Amino acid sequence: MKFDLDRLKKESEKNYEEAWKKSADLIKKKGNYFSLDESSGSLHYLYELVQEFRKVFKELGFQEMVVPTLIEKEEIEKQYGPEAPVILDRVFFLAGLDRSDLGISQKDLDKIKDKAPEFENVEKLEKILREYKKGEISSDDLTEVMTERLNVTEEQATHILTLFESFRELEPIPSDMTLRSHTTAGWFQVLQKMQFRKPLPIQLFTVGPKYRREQKLDETHLYRSWTASLVIMTEEMSLEDGERIARKILKKIGFEEVECKTKAATSNYYAPNSEFEIFVEHPKTSEKIEVGNTGFYSPISLANYEIPYPVFNLGIGLERILMIRTGVQDIRELVYPYRYKKIDFSDSEISQMINYIKKPKTETGKKIMGYIEKTAKKCKDEPSPCEFHVFKSNINNKKVTVKLIESEDNTKLIGPAAFNQIYVNNGNIIGVPPDGWENDEMLKKVRKNGTPTKITYMKAFANLSARKIEEMIEKNKEKEKIRVGMIESLKDINLKLDRPARRYITDNNKKIDVRGPVFTTTQAELEI
Repeated sequence: MKFDLDRLKKESEKNYEEAWKKSADLIKKKGNYFSLDESSGSLHYLYELVQEFRKVFKELGFQEMVVPTLIEKEEIEKQYGPEAPVILDRVFFLAGLDRSDLGISQKDLDKIKDKAPEFENVEKLEKILREYKKGEISSDDLTEVMTERLNVTEEQATHILTLFESFRELEPIPSDMTLRSHTTAGWFQVLQKMQFRKPLPIQLFTVGPKYRREQKLDETHLYRSWTASLVIMTEEMSLEDGERIARKILKKIGFEEVECKTKAATSNYYAPNSEFEIFVEHPKTSEKIEVGNTGFYSPISLANYEIPYPVFNLGIGLERILMIRTGVQDIRELVYPYRYKKIDFSDSEISQMINYIKKPKTETGKKIMGYIEKTAKKCKDEPSPCEFHVFKSNINNKKVTVKLIESEDNTKLIGPAAFNQIYVNNGNIIGVPPDGWENDEMLKKVRKNGTPTKITYMKAFANLSARKIEEMIEKNKEKEKIRVGMIESLKDINLKLDRPARRYITDNNKKIDVRGPVFTTTQAELEI
């Protein structure tokens, strides 16, 4: 089943509530139509690496923490001092919609009654809207509360809300809350509390996203990226200790050779001359890629959180690690392959995306399908006019007879292309005769190098015939005649190609050539 997208769009533009309500009819409520494909599961590179870092940190004695993602502007100012404005220029500030007063005029009431003629609960509606403005009713619950308290349908509740222009014209109002642009922004708050909950040394880690308002999004920059971050708070520790720990962690991740460079300009949340970057060589470009940043937090920043001990911090960029591991040069392909990675299927993968449009659902139907194919193969060259019995049996106390027939003169029972097999070769889908055409160079290459699907035109036709006969029995229809003639496309022979493979073939100028004469007829009769 596929939705008629154009119709849905047009209907929703005309009357959204009505179209939305009618769309419920498109969803099956009961029936056993789908089972999970338990063979197709996979894990994303990024989350596998997240788990790998979590395991390494735990093995080295670090305790996992959930670090705040929402950071108040004042926290950035406490951590960065005079550098804060520069940092704040790179962060995302959060905003909310102003819940304006929503008064109900007589005009509004008249419009409400157009949809809900019996509506009289103006005071209750005003009370609901006041509670919503105060935050006592959440946005997610507003429609449900209206249906319950006002005794209206969901469609009517939605219609009522559309009447208020202030709802449609709400504008975001910025706040002082930000999305963290550095995991560090959350660590200070965590350490402030942990110093009273755990004796030194305190070794903590988190693996999570950070959000940065980059000036551009390209091969090495994303708005959201992931960091494996740790902090160590203890009475005595040197920068040399920190470098040794960083190298040990990266060695466990698989990088024997790393280079550490002290930064010439230190971020203000680090102590002067205590910040260094970690570089690893990219296997394809030989370029040194920065994968980590580390150093000791500034004692001044720590003082703003009443922390009297040195704190060492290490942050490693997961996407950068993946770029080096995989050799991929565009970070977007790794994280969002469905959007940025070029579609590329092997012939084997495309072959698995060729399926029957119709096929039998019952055991009897599957038997009929097999008999049709077997009889066609055995009698394919019999001269016409002719007919051959395929199947005869009682089904649900009804006599069913199935034949293969050809009524035209001077031909054969089965057309010459009926036993062509579908092959995939270099992304092209080709119908290949079982024999002959030895001098055709293209067919020779396909037979030698292509991937056979084991789907013949006759097998596809037999599936179609068997399903049509099942439907004939279900509907108590006396006769059913199924014929296939000249094949021009996959659809003509009861085959379909999944959308990803179709897109791949179109984008890469590949072709589908399954042309051929099949000219085969199945005839079924039901004695009721």
